[in-house]
Amino acid sequence: MPSVELKLPHHRYEICVEPGLLGTLGERVKQVAGHERAMLIADAAVAGTLGQKAIRALEAGGYRVVMQAVEAGEENKNLVVVSRLYQTMVENRLERKSPVIALGGGIIGDMAGFVAATYLRGVPFVQCPTTLLAMVDASVGGKVGVNLPQGKNLVGAFHQPRLVAIDTESLGTLPKRELRCGLAECVKHGVIRDAELFAWIEKNLAAILGLDKAALVELVRWNVAIKAAVVMADEKEAGERAHLNFGHTFAHAIEAAQEYGAPSGYHHGEAVALGMVAATRLAVAAGRCPAEVLKRLMGLLERIGLPTRGEALPETEELIGYMQVDKKVSGGKIRLVLPERMGAVSVVSDVGLGAIAEAWEGLR
Repeated sequence: MPSVELKLPHHRYEICVEPGLLGTLGERVKQVAGHERAMLIADAAVAGTLGQKAIRALEAGGYRVVMQAVEAGEENKNLVVVSRLYQTMVENRLERKSPVIALGGGIIGDMAGFVAATYLRGVPFVQCPTTLLAMVDASVGGKVGVNLPQGKNLVGAFHQPRLVAIDTESLGTLPKRELRCGLAECVKHGVIRDAELFAWIEKNLAAILGLDKAALVELVRWNVAIKAAVVMADEKEAGERAHLNFGHTFAHAIEAAQEYGAPSGYHHGEAVALGMVAATRLAVAAGRCPAEVLKRLMGLLERIGLPTRGEALPETEELIGYMQVDKKVSGGKIRLVLPERMGAVSVVSDVGLGAIAEAWEGLR
């Protein structure tokens, strides 16, 4: 199948989307990061299944593979776990040309990418996402990092992969809740960039949720193309790439308040869904966006099975406090991405705390 190519002034790579691609991983990685050894950092939940399949494919490509399984909760995406991964790499004599391959969701990709960016001042990195959320968002664009107690991804880098290898068959092993969470990012892409994509998801939602192979490939390739186009226009988030943060400033506050994935808390995609509703509600109230956009957004999120009301949100004052230490704050002002119409957004920093508080209260 044709791949999506991401071209930057200093780097280019392919994003391959194909059912069964994991079986040819070794030969594909060899083309972009040839070496005798490779480090596979895998989500512990798939290490015994997809991880073993990846090892066989990498060994067939001529690699001696060191695999390290990591529990994928946000609470584990920290410098302590990263330090253990460094130790494993040193003990197994991983060198500057040895690729680091991430197999799992966005948490694993972020962490493995940070390891690749910093070990020996940078080694080749390959993304092999296994969740819809990682496929359509986190695996593309080179943002890598880990959390501090004060917030998500406060330590990180831009480290572009050599290859993004997406096997859509891995979505068949994904819990339904995680599939829905990934769809939140697809909906986001429709709102910020492509009204046609939003309408296509509305029309084809049953096929997507039913794991129709053709629908999944179309969904992932379409979203990957959007993400790649945004990254090519603005790699380091100096302008247009900030549009991808639609809903995320609110979402990160929710996640920080619930201490990164507490069992009773929201998953990332669910927090993003709430964040998109809050941001759109704020835009409508300010006269920046037609009310029809909010109606369609909430309607689609509810059909997917994502929350549009926050049943268990902390106090608004606490949530705003987390927003004020978000890494996207500039000049002490909270920067928000607000929709103007379906398919178009803008970045604003002139929204008062009162309006932000009302948006939070509107979720309750």
